[in-house]
Amino acid sequence: MLLFLVFTSSCKTDDNGNNINIPRLTTTVITDITQTTAKSGGNITSDGLAPVTASGVCWSIGQTPTISDNKTIDGTATGSFTSNISGLTANTTYNLRAYATNSYGTGYGSVMTFSTQNSTIVFNPDLTYGTMTDIDGNIYKTITIGSQTWMAENLKVTHYNDGTAIPYPTESEWGNLTTGALCNYENSQINSETYGRLYNWHTVNTGKLCPTGWHVPSDVEWTTLTDYLDGIYNAGGKLKEIGTIHWESPNEGAINSSGFTAIPGGARNFVGIFGSIGFFGGWWSSSEVGPDNAYGRSMDFDKIEVGRSSWPKQVGFSVRCVKD
Repeated sequence: MLLFLVFTSSCKTDDNGNNINIPRLTTTVITDITQTTAKSGGNITSDGLAPVTASGVCWSIGQTPTISDNKTIDGTATGSFTSNISGLTANTTYNLRAYATNSYGTGYGSVMTFSTQNSTIVFNPDLTYGTMTDIDGNIYKTITIGSQTWMAENLKVTHYNDGTAIPYPTESEWGNLTTGALCNYENSQINSETYGRLYNWHTVNTGKLCPTGWHVPSDVEWTTLTDYLDGIYNAGGKLKEIGTIHWESPNEGAINSSGFTAIPGGARNFVGIFGSIGFFGGWWSSSEVGPDNAYGRSMDFDKIEVGRSSWPKQVGFSVRCVKD
């Protein structure tokens, strides 16, 4: 009788008397791993004779993740599904597995382990860097390129050099501003630690964004930099950080021979939408182009040149300061 009770408690039956079990599935290989995102999924090979009500992947730093941990929700169909994972921490090891739930319970695929990318910026080890400090106490590497000395990291300051706080507006406010403002990419403090903050051009126009003794470069000063590095069609590779820790592949032509170590902080457009981190870096100049636009420079993951264009002043771009 005891054996019978144990057997009958291990499954359910449907209205036709069929035994219902938990779903069976496999976990998809983890790909596209960055500092904060990854991609995986699963393949549900059996629904256990009951409809799947939820599926996805779950993950944790613990060895056996469950749906009580972080998870995606990716549908109810059987067969293969894809899971886009976000909100991860850089340089961290996680365990992940696919799951599928029906009326009987939750089945899991095999556990897979992965590590997010390191957030550490790769400077040129053959060059000698200096340092500078902003009003918030952030310390930046600096590099001399020709006759100019530049920051070798993107600015992340939250106060003007007179101590006044730079406003951090809401998404709905962003595109209507005619005064200075900043933001973190996707409002993530983690992003700002590596990529710096994004600033609209009105912060630049105050003349108080950079530390005392430094300033946002003019359009002419940007041109001086790229001319020194053999012109805009060649300079991008000499300015970009090497490798694909921060830049997406192929990071065309990147050798960072200048030590400038450009990284792709993305942008925020004039209606407040973020985009292109890892693929694109944009940096303001202090030079206006009429009442609505200003010049900046840009670099892309698949190009060796440096772009020179004008953008609406409401756009959020990265900033590099140059020494007075």
